[in-house]
This record gives sequence, structure tokens and C-alpha cells, in this order.
Amino acid sequence: MKKFSLMSIAAVLLPVSIMAHPGHGDTDGYSIIHYLVEPIHAIATIGVVFAAIVYIRWQRKKSRNNV
Repeated sequence: MKKFSLMSIAAVLLPVSIMAHPGHGDTDGYSIIHYLVEPIHAIATIGVVFAAIVYIRWQRKKSRNNV
């Protein structure tokens, strides 16, 4: 139950963390460079890439064990 509560709180707060935030950085806000260079986006990008790598490795290991 505790895990469900934490996930619920995170789901409710997620939209707040991704709201538009003008006035920061040196790059154009609508370019891919902005999302890769600006720290607030780079941290999230690294987290998503890391999670994807972990998930892919887990799936490959799982499929090898089932064969």
C-alpha cells in the first residue's frame, strides 16, 4: 500500500515538474539542443536514457533465461 501511495503522489506531481518555464538558458527553447544542454532537461534526459538501458538489458536477460 505504501508503494502505491508514493506512486500516486509522484503521478500527481509529475505535471507540475514538466510545466513550461520560459526565461532560462542560452539556447532556443524549441530545439533538441535545449533539451540536451540545459541542466534541468539534461538530468531528466539522462534519467530516461538510463531507465531505457536498464529495461532493455533486463528484457534481454529475461528472454535468454526463458529459452
